[in-house]
Amino acid sequence: MKRILILIASALLLFPLAAGAQEQPKINKKNLVIKEWNTDPKGGNKVLDHVTTFNSDGKKIDEVEYSSSGQKWRKRFEYGPDGKVSRELVYDERNRLQTFKKFEFNEFGRKKVQYTYNAKGKLISVKHYEYLAQDGE
Repeated sequence: MKRILILIASALLLFPLAAGAQEQPKINKKNLVIKEWNTDPKGGNKVLDHVTTFNSDGKKIDEVEYSSSGQKWRKRFEYGPDGKVSRELVYDERNRLQTFKKFEFNEFGRKKVQYTYNAKGKLISVKHYEYLAQDGE
């Protein structure tokens, strides 16, 4: 009897953990717009903080960060025929192009090289990505 009670108690303790381990349903990002709002602790003043827009394929195409005075910056994303981001364009608070990035990908579809250019198309930096797998202990 004691053994059965221990098994039942163990099952009840473990069940919530197993239930929480289930994967959450994936959000359909097709034509989705996500708005993030900041509010004061009393819930009164509400200020737009961030807006992310996805296209009909579920790919992020636009991201805007706001302050209380308006737009801080904006990023626009363009995709190549392989479905990967080919260019990321960064605009200032007045929607003027500041920089843009181009990407190369490795055989696994991960970023390999990022080239950053100023608004006039002059290369200003190059970033190389390295992926190192570490054995679990």
